[in-house]
Amino acid sequence: MLTIMAHDASAGSSRYELTKLIKLALPLVAAQLAQMGMGVVDTIMAGRVGALELAGVALGGAVLWPTLMLVSGVVMATTPMIAQLNGAGKVSEVGEVTRQGLWIALVLGSLLAMALQNAGLVYRGLGIEADIVAVTTGYLDAVSWGIVPVLGYFALRYLCEGLSWTKPAMLIAGGGLLLKIPLNYWFVFGGWGIEPMGAEGCGWATALIMLLEFLAMATVVQFSRIRKVGLLQRFSRPDTAQIGTLFKLGLPIGMATFVEFGFFSVVTLLIGRLGPETVAAHQIINNLSGLVFMVPLGLGMATSIRVGFNVGAGDLAAARKTGWLAMATSAGFAIVSIIVLLIFGTTLISLYTEQQQVVGIASGLLGIVACFLIFDGVQVNAMGALRGFKDTAVPFFIAFGCYWLFGFPIAWTLGFGFFTDLDYGIHGYWVGLALGLVAASFVLAPRFHKISLVAVRPA
Repeated sequence: MLTIMAHDASAGSSRYELTKLIKLALPLVAAQLAQMGMGVVDTIMAGRVGALELAGVALGGAVLWPTLMLVSGVVMATTPMIAQLNGAGKVSEVGEVTRQGLWIALVLGSLLAMALQNAGLVYRGLGIEADIVAVTTGYLDAVSWGIVPVLGYFALRYLCEGLSWTKPAMLIAGGGLLLKIPLNYWFVFGGWGIEPMGAEGCGWATALIMLLEFLAMATVVQFSRIRKVGLLQRFSRPDTAQIGTLFKLGLPIGMATFVEFGFFSVVTLLIGRLGPETVAAHQIINNLSGLVFMVPLGLGMATSIRVGFNVGAGDLAAARKTGWLAMATSAGFAIVSIIVLLIFGTTLISLYTEQQQVVGIASGLLGIVACFLIFDGVQVNAMGALRGFKDTAVPFFIAFGCYWLFGFPIAWTLGFGFFTDLDYGIHGYWVGLALGLVAASFVLAPRFHKISLVAVRPA
């Protein structure tokens, strides 16, 4: 069922736009936090076993999540196609698009699962310690069994979202998090007939949750209003033309996500050579900052929707106002987060591990995180606002340039120790990450100013 948002007399006022934005953002933030929460559970429980296990989860995630986001981005192409068909009253064609999306999920998911099962070559090639590689590959071998199911889940989730129904994904993500905690504990620490598996247990718990999420979403599709599209009522062979269209639309979406995730992940892999304690500290800080980032990320998704709606309604001034309100709101949240991290940061880090060496290294990175949180929130909401104006190609290249051509060389130079006087280890890597995000905000925000101003005041 198509959700239609209508203007009223107060439409366009700052209070009205902010209210609409927050209402859109809250469920999206909740879903993102639930997904991120699963990573937090892995990090905390692996950290309780030891730095070696935590390092294995960190380095495994550095390969798993960017590649999974790349593939899921291709599948995500079904969402705008389904939304357009729904708006045009062609719901009968929605099932076929989704079936082709499921074929993509099956093929690409199988290829990614095989790649993860052979990822040891990458870690050994980077010179990472053999003990860490053994733990990491055990984690990835286990989680690889959930890749095809989770991509199927994404395909069905995007079907619901394309039909403007987001509640199932939120409830399933929340349920997955609640199940993840006892499953992780059981598999990681053992009991009830299962031997302790450490990091590998995190992988098996994740794979099982991925399967259960797929089954839950399939049940929703079959026994809810979504049944009207007839997705599971017939079988379709792969349609190369339709699949080609999905690839053309979805690959840029996946690449845009891959660029940012990959930036952090490659740095994680490079930090792997610094030893398990340093990797563990990096993972904890990455986890904490990532948890904070879920709020501006959810807000950025809502910004895309609200800005796009205002653009479609012809209220370009309101669209511009919404973009700036989103960036300001995100900056305000970041200030609160900085205060919390600087005051309670060491206490939060201690929840992940009892190893004082790891706590000490992680605590030393809190200042760097505090420096970039505002800019990180601004850049993701500027990106979301630009997508609302259908400006996606240039922002992708901006992100690539800021992260890979500017931030990454700095991280590599300061962290890898090419020059004796500039060997800052993990701190150097994080300075590079921070500067990449700062640069992105300084370019994307003016880009939004230019695009939205031209739209409001055409030449």
